[in-house]
Amino acid sequence: MKYYIIAGEASGDLHGSNLIRSLRSKDPNAEIRFWGGDKMKEAGGDLVEHYKNIAFMGFAEVVKHLPLILRKIKFCKKDIQQYKPDAVILIDYPGFNLRIAEFVAELDCKLIYYISPQIWAWKESRIHKIKKTIDKMIVILPFEKEFYAKWGMDVDYVGHPLSDVIHKHHFKSKHSFIGDHQLEEKPIIALLPGSRKQEISKMLKHMLSIEDNFKDYQLVIAGLKEIPQEYYKGTSKRNVSVIYDDTYNLLRSSEAALVTSGTATLETALIGTPQIVCYKGSFLSYWIGRMLVKVKYIAMPNLILDKNFIPELIQSDLNKMNLKKELESILYTNKRNEILDAYSEINRALGETSASEKTGSIIVDLLTSEKT
Repeated sequence: MKYYIIAGEASGDLHGSNLIRSLRSKDPNAEIRFWGGDKMKEAGGDLVEHYKNIAFMGFAEVVKHLPLILRKIKFCKKDIQQYKPDAVILIDYPGFNLRIAEFVAELDCKLIYYISPQIWAWKESRIHKIKKTIDKMIVILPFEKEFYAKWGMDVDYVGHPLSDVIHKHHFKSKHSFIGDHQLEEKPIIALLPGSRKQEISKMLKHMLSIEDNFKDYQLVIAGLKEIPQEYYKGTSKRNVSVIYDDTYNLLRSSEAALVTSGTATLETALIGTPQIVCYKGSFLSYWIGRMLVKVKYIAMPNLILDKNFIPELIQSDLNKMNLKKELESILYTNKRNEILDAYSEINRALGETSASEKTGSIIVDLLTSEKT
């Protein structure tokens, strides 16, 4: 079978890579062409476009780069048409992927959406386009199956693929991690500024503002090798280490973490590190978001449990005074235990799911049944 996969950001690249491995194990003759990143490339297949060329954060940034995005969409449609896949698999990234979905729906191939767009949070009207175009929707959050049922759609819930990744990860001991990266023998506060160039510079400035208040700790930045090093320079007054592509071991070895809103908040929860969730976008992006987004929380762990147990510092609330206050709380008070107890609830809710394996089976079975 021929598969065409589209992922538009770092988390999609991770989940796409595990899906590729699953597809190859179930379909030894699989031919795979994709939009994604380095992890998907390592899993095997032909990379068409790297996600770093199409990953833009916030409404204002998307509008600014709209001509480029439209050119990429046009090119993607042409590439799919020439490749003639048996299945097109969309991974989240709805602004781009739902435009592709309308085009693919007219072609002779199956259209599968793996990792639903968060239409339960905003743009619920997208459900009509999804119902019209998607042959199979595969969801990863428990409440999404009920949400789609409300609209008359029977979707497949496979569990969250991050549970697979983290439960299978071989973690280093804290002693080994510190030695391997030549860090100080001090407790660590991890800084996760995000995966996009635009957000890294902005978020690090705020995260590093607390360094003088926690001199008994070392601040360590989770970096990505694909991002130029100058984006991690920040405004640090002392030597802050940057650890590249070893975020899971950094989190496991840390006492606390400052985490930019996104997939990393759930990764941090599953690993078990108390965290403060941070977000600051452009004024326009934030204002539009407030008008459109319907959910109470921005941190995925808070959404899953429907309670505000992880501190969220958003927009003007993200400042040195609030960071200091919340960080002291999760380092020195019972707030830490409250967070850890809630993390246990999340692990029980998501479980060890084998989401990638289940998704690969669903897709291959769907295509095989069509051929017989």
